[in-house]
Amino acid sequence: MEASHSCRVVIPIDLKKKPREQKIPLHNRWHPDIPPVAEVRTGEVFRVEMVDFSGGGITKEYTAEDIKYADPSIVHYLSGPIRVLDVDGNPAKPGDLLAVEICNLGPLPGDEWGFTAIFDRENGGGFLTDHFPCATKAIWYFEGIYAYSPHIPGVRFPGLTHPGIVGTAPSMELLNIWNERERELVETGLQSLKLCEVVHSRPLANLPSTKGCFLGKIEEGTPEWERIAREAARTIPGRENGGNCDIKNLSRGSKVYLPVFVDGANLSTGDMHFSQGDGEVAFCGAIEMSGFLELKCEIIRDGMKEYLTPMGPTPLHVNPIFEIGPVEPRFSEWLVFEGISVDESGRQHFLDATVAYKRAVLNAIDYLSRFGYTKEQVYLLLSCCPCEGRISGIVDSPNALATLAIPTSIFDQDIRPKTNKVPTGPRLVRNPDIPQCTYDGKLPTTKNPSATA
Repeated sequence: MEASHSCRVVIPIDLKKKPREQKIPLHNRWHPDIPPVAEVRTGEVFRVEMVDFSGGGITKEYTAEDIKYADPSIVHYLSGPIRVLDVDGNPAKPGDLLAVEICNLGPLPGDEWGFTAIFDRENGGGFLTDHFPCATKAIWYFEGIYAYSPHIPGVRFPGLTHPGIVGTAPSMELLNIWNERERELVETGLQSLKLCEVVHSRPLANLPSTKGCFLGKIEEGTPEWERIAREAARTIPGRENGGNCDIKNLSRGSKVYLPVFVDGANLSTGDMHFSQGDGEVAFCGAIEMSGFLELKCEIIRDGMKEYLTPMGPTPLHVNPIFEIGPVEPRFSEWLVFEGISVDESGRQHFLDATVAYKRAVLNAIDYLSRFGYTKEQVYLLLSCCPCEGRISGIVDSPNALATLAIPTSIFDQDIRPKTNKVPTGPRLVRNPDIPQCTYDGKLPTTKNPSATA
């Protein structure tokens, strides 16, 4: 009998239904007691479909109202957990490594669009929230591998599509480590961390909360649901289990080597991106979309001990390894912006790569705004186009040096410095508008006194 090579759909998504109405329930927290909703074996190619991170709460309407009033408690809707067995039916065990290969991926058929946005400063903010406090949104449409937006005209580029989140379930011991250290940060960070004076994203960490909590098969309102919801970690940061790493190069052919902390590994994924720039600086900053992954898993027995070195007080303080695939857009010409660890007030910081990268992004935004774009348009573009961020220097005291490289071919005009006057792109003159709301909060904003008006 001829073997079947079809790809089994283990988690389907119906785009006409809301997250809580899906046939196979979704979840948006990390906890070892969230039960698996599917089971796969090593060597099998299987398909996982997923909603966008907001579960359809952010729409393709040309308004930013849905961004301004977005519910941050529901982030991110994930497909899973998926229990992984070897060919003999034995589950992945704590201490193993789970190798997850991305064989194929893309937007869900019939849903070939996405969005990039800036959250309101009072409702999530972003890397530059003190400069850009207003909720703003751009809609993108896909033409095969390319994306274009009516809200950021004059730009078209191939997407390096990838999942923002791929992770395994934590053990209870690891979950307690997360909650303890993040709670300490929330309680003491504003007083103890000087970087909070320069990077204004708040809150400093998102602690467990029952609000907006989805726990898959566990029925809401039961004592079990209440217990898990109060313990379960939010999905917003990447951690030892992988999770929300937002590595833009994890596209076709990539592999992720994830630590296993519970029986079966309990793999989950979501937060699909058509394209993203390094850093995803706008926070809601990739081209967010619904999508699918076709995956294949292998179990490396005792792989954590063999290949991962703990960087902390317990064997659980490890990090995944990522293997980048062979399929990427090819760009030959780049314009590179430098930043050093001196903030907008002129204050010197010591080898601070975060301050340096903020400066590099601000330099790029100010420069590109001379070519007919609003600064909000450039901020969104740098968050979602295939730009490359680098820590170029981390030893030359007192300045760390970060760079942001932008492929010049994505623009319909020459953006390089020239001896003649800076031109304005032909399409930009006709449509400089972008959906945006007012900022109604009272937090102070940061102004660079020397920036372009």
